Amino acid sequence: MSFELSSATDVLRRTPGILHLWLGGLGEEWTEADEGPNSWSASQIVGHLVHGEETDWMTRVNWIRTHGEKKPFPPFDRFAQETRFRGWSLDHLLERFDEKRQANLSELASLDLTPSHLESCGLHPALGTVTLGQLLATWVAHDLDHLAQIARVMAKRYREAVGPWAQFLRILS
Repeated sequence: MSFELSSATDVLRRTPGILHLWLGGLGEEWTEADEGPNSWSASQIVGHLVHGEETDWMTRVNWIRTHGEKKPFPPFDRFAQETRFRGWSLDHLLERFDEKRQANLSELASLDLTPSHLESCGLHPALGTVTLGQLLATWVAHDLDHLAQIARVMAKRYREAVGPWAQFLRILS
């Protein structure tokens, strides 16, 4: 499937609402559970998404438009939420995510990107040459990846409780 900006923004616009309905007001036994060492809870995943909204997606869109392939993007700290949002409630993180996502989508719309803009290239510090279209498609896939991660983390709370049905639940394997 080829990338289509309006379709992509339809998904990006929905993510904050999905997370708010899913996680807002839910007990910590759900939102703070993780899969063990070196894994994230739903709350930490939301923090990661907030950090991305603040420092990654639109920063890189603008970087490509300004620098092209002349200068690599600044690296993105994938673990910044572990210290950056320490002490923040999940509800506060969800509100911040919604605010930043709305602002980023407004800024993206204001760029009035054309299909030729989507072919513009930038330089990723580890991946090399990437296009603006690839970056925007990754933004959507990144949201969906973390929604799936949250579902998996939450489902694994009941890995033992489901008993023999676990064999039919791929999310638990």
